[in-house]
Amino acid sequence: MSSSLTVLVTGATGFIGQRLVPELVERGHEVRAMTRRPEEYDGEGTAVGADVDDSASLAAALEGVDVAIYLVHSLDQDDFEKIDAEAASRFGTIAAESGVKQIVYLGGLGADGDDLSAHLRSRREVEGLLGSGGVPVTVLRAAIVVGHGGISWELTRQLVKNLPAMIVPKWTATRTQPVAIDDVVRYLAGVIDHPDAIGQTFEIGGPDSMTYRDMMQIAGEQIQGRKTPMVTVPVLSPGLSSRWLALVTDVDATTGRNLIDSMGVEVVVSEQRIREVVPGEPLTYTEAVKRALAERKAALGDD
Repeated sequence: MSSSLTVLVTGATGFIGQRLVPELVERGHEVRAMTRRPEEYDGEGTAVGADVDDSASLAAALEGVDVAIYLVHSLDQDDFEKIDAEAASRFGTIAAESGVKQIVYLGGLGADGDDLSAHLRSRREVEGLLGSGGVPVTVLRAAIVVGHGGISWELTRQLVKNLPAMIVPKWTATRTQPVAIDDVVRYLAGVIDHPDAIGQTFEIGGPDSMTYRDMMQIAGEQIQGRKTPMVTVPVLSPGLSSRWLALVTDVDATTGRNLIDSMGVEVVVSEQRIREVVPGEPLTYTEAVKRALAERKAALGDD
């Protein structure tokens, strides 16, 4: 593995990107933080203005890059599948033309044989399109990422904080395997230029497999000091659920619906090969929740 590389991080100002960039800088890499508004960027690395919809800007951003980290998705758009497919294909082609040696992508968990939701189906399609130009792609597939500012975590936190009791749909009994943002960043950084990671797909998750209901109960214990009383109802469609979420939380209905569509599909880790490439025990869900709440309080002074 090379000690110092030129690494481009797309979505550098996002939930994951803003944490990954300083980690890569600390590891000695030359980091280009890709953003559509470079003049507003105040993080680490070198700000690079580019848009995944603009080929010319991508070509300039990718020139001389060894590894590209792809953290782009469009869940807040109704036609996100088409938008994300076109962007991934464009990025993969230009990365190949620019001589990029590896693309790293954070995808979504879910067995290939499952009836995947539109969200997870799109993530799987993007995996292939990023490599369509010939650049080896390293894929890390994750379920819910727990950390301050993450959309899925914010749904959980706000529901528990705002509602003293809940009527929940049956999809909350679906199993998932949340992973702490600290571990996601560690895995993303760890697979860069690793010979055993090039062109490979890994599943990543914390040590706890649980239902969405379990997640909310544990979060309730940390936020309110008690479990949130819940009553499960057999019918509450994704459409109705997303409208309900839009009323109770500040997550918009389109994003909420696209996320909820995925929550009826079981997404748990089936193999642990990532630990051979990036050793270390991942954080428990309870610890991830504690860290997310502590970070929120430090940033906003909010409980």
